[in-house]
Amino acid sequence: MDLSEYQSFDATALADLVAKGEVTATELLELARARADVANPKLNAIVAHISEADTQAADSAASGPFAGVPFLIKDLAQEYRGYPTSCGSRSLAKLPATEHANITQRFLDAGFVIFGKTNTPEFGAKGVTESEYWGPARNPWNTDHTPGGSSGGSGAAVAAGIVPAAGANDGGGSIRIPAACNGLVGLKPSRGIAPFGPAAGESMFGMAVQGAVTRTVRDAAAIYDAVVGPTAGSVYPTSTPDVSYLQQIKSAPAGLRIGYSARSAINANPHPEAVAAVENTAKLLTELGHHVEPVDPPYDDEALARDFLTIWFAVLATEVAQTRELTGASDSDFEADTLAIAELGRSGGVVAAFTALDSVNKYVLSLDRFHRDYDLLLTPTLATPPLTVGETTTAPLLQRASRVISRVHAGKLLSLSGILDDLISQSLGWVPYTQLANLTGRPAISVPLHWTATGLPLGVQFVGRLGADGGLLSLAAQLEAAQPWFHRYSEVQV
Repeated sequence: MDLSEYQSFDATALADLVAKGEVTATELLELARARADVANPKLNAIVAHISEADTQAADSAASGPFAGVPFLIKDLAQEYRGYPTSCGSRSLAKLPATEHANITQRFLDAGFVIFGKTNTPEFGAKGVTESEYWGPARNPWNTDHTPGGSSGGSGAAVAAGIVPAAGANDGGGSIRIPAACNGLVGLKPSRGIAPFGPAAGESMFGMAVQGAVTRTVRDAAAIYDAVVGPTAGSVYPTSTPDVSYLQQIKSAPAGLRIGYSARSAINANPHPEAVAAVENTAKLLTELGHHVEPVDPPYDDEALARDFLTIWFAVLATEVAQTRELTGASDSDFEADTLAIAELGRSGGVVAAFTALDSVNKYVLSLDRFHRDYDLLLTPTLATPPLTVGETTTAPLLQRASRVISRVHAGKLLSLSGILDDLISQSLGWVPYTQLANLTGRPAISVPLHWTATGLPLGVQFVGRLGADGGLLSLAAQLEAAQPWFHRYSEVQV
């Protein structure tokens, strides 16, 4: 098998070839590494490598539906025993994990051969992957642009054909944003069905979930079949499907009621390409026999953004404090933006965080009312095409000010400066549609149905009822059959 053949197969097909003896896992791993040697210097997608000895040990024990298929995990919340999980931060870069994360173990149990870890912003705090420690990851469709975040390294590696799928997780869009930026399939599953831990049963009060980005829907279905289900440390019992996701995608849905909107209070003028992505998808859905109509957004996304960021500030403040205690890290070990956000969370206090958490009930109820009339909500995944690298970088003067404010605990002063409004506009203005699913725990999927006139991917998102993961995958498979995208990966520029 040569590299072009390797890249012409998805993970399911590669596993089938290994099972039939037509190619070996060793050959596939050599091809993946060879592709990484060429592409990664341009993309900075992979930031840590698993030793050949450890990889070979995992390979020799591989069994399961993806036995022998090369794979990468994210360098955040997907720990690999014996290797640091830096979370994109200098503060954690030298602390090796003492055990595999539950999700990592399930990837290994599925037979994947994990040989590296992918780039992520510091603590996964941004929708772009541009940490100071690792440097920016770049989009293989055009390296001037971001692959998104926070699973940007995984998205870039898959789109570039290094691996057919890679580990990802999502606390505010971090599976779906990279999927949209890189032309991939990205399912954020329902709350609780994919395992966190073992150190903690959930993250961000259940808003962050584990998963993967893939090039095909069947790979997504099969990977979630392999990883979903509770562990002994799960916070609450969760139901898994009676019928596998792979079986569910074989039946095309019919007559779905779908409401769509590109409107956003955060971004009053979504890019015409984002609007076109949704409108063209609505036409395709109509041709497939679904009932599609424009709707008013079923929630106030500006209020939701404030609540989401208030919760996230508190979470990040806790993570920074815990990291300091664990490693003895100083201010210089964290980025200025991280320190500023953590100080906002600390100074906001308990009442602000719990008020925001209580507001989640409003969004759950608003979606419940919406789903009485519609099966799915359709939006763009991104409000703009993928940003250029460095577009959201904080100016040096403001970074220095942030460090001073953090040092003197002047978070109250910082909050009065209007920084929250700036963060909403700058950080979420290009991705205002994804946080809803995290706060409400609902499943949502980004599907690569649109490319811009300049050749950049821009996905569309579907949000479903709690537990509708299989239905989302089934619809995505129907759309993939109607408007295939796999052939387009040959167009990537690296």
